[in-house]
Amino acid sequence: MRICSLLPSATEIVFALGLGDRLVAVTHECDFPEAARGLPVVTRSIMPHRDGASREIHTHIARALHAGSSIYALDEATLERLDPDLILTQELCEVCAVSSREVRKAAGRLAGRPTILSLEPTSLGGVLETIEQVGGAAGVDERARAVVAGLRSRLERVAARARAATARPRVFAMEWLDPPFSAGHWVPEMVRLAGGVEGLGREARPSTVVGWDEVAHWDPEIIVLMPCGMSLDRTLAELPRVSLPDAWRRLAAVRAGHLYAVDGAAYFNRPGPRVVDGLEILAEIIHPEVFPRLARGGWQRLPAS
Repeated sequence: MRICSLLPSATEIVFALGLGDRLVAVTHECDFPEAARGLPVVTRSIMPHRDGASREIHTHIARALHAGSSIYALDEATLERLDPDLILTQELCEVCAVSSREVRKAAGRLAGRPTILSLEPTSLGGVLETIEQVGGAAGVDERARAVVAGLRSRLERVAARARAATARPRVFAMEWLDPPFSAGHWVPEMVRLAGGVEGLGREARPSTVVGWDEVAHWDPEIIVLMPCGMSLDRTLAELPRVSLPDAWRRLAAVRAGHLYAVDGAAYFNRPGPRVVDGLEILAEIIHPEVFPRLARGGWQRLPAS
């Protein structure tokens, strides 16, 4: 079987299932594991402000979506040459990958008429289900069940330990910096399982823009910066470029020095196996009295200033 992954999360799933040798094509954003970096790339970004400030990127994406245009291009010639049997894609998020419409149109031109598997998780359970879906499509059902069992065991272990904590601090999982977005889908569930309360994001619902007045009303005790698609280093570089309101300094989390940055791209934005690492990171941040720090490099506490 020849597999084409049009999602970084799907690429991680394929490797987790031991199918890396069957992967013939990936996206320009597939950077994990290291072996994925050397594979043929069949997508590219056509967004002119990809390295711009948060507000600039948001404005461009909003305009593109309003106009019905994509921010990614698919290399159909390379896709045709590689001739995959299975294409992994998604329809959940218009800014996360090449549009499903474009994928299906391109696949229809391929001689082999590949199977298209669309992955649509909105919860942690859904993420685990997608691993089993990929395993089923690739003929490694038993292996997929074993991978899922291991991940589920880690999830349950974190949740059980977090329940022993007495406090349930208010958390703001911030998925974009300017304008501020509350994280959605599986992230509020991750916060809950890690022993916190996310009052701005909703489980199994998309991320949304929130007003600073809403943030002030929630007055989070812990703020976790996890901008979509940004590494920890990129997040640290981006924060000084954001114009924060005066109310920011009055937030309980900022006053207490409970402001954290994480590698959102690796552990929170992609619905793949590493969201379990993300849950463990959140647990370390929210309840350090229960969870010793093990995730070196995955997160950083920021100075209140």
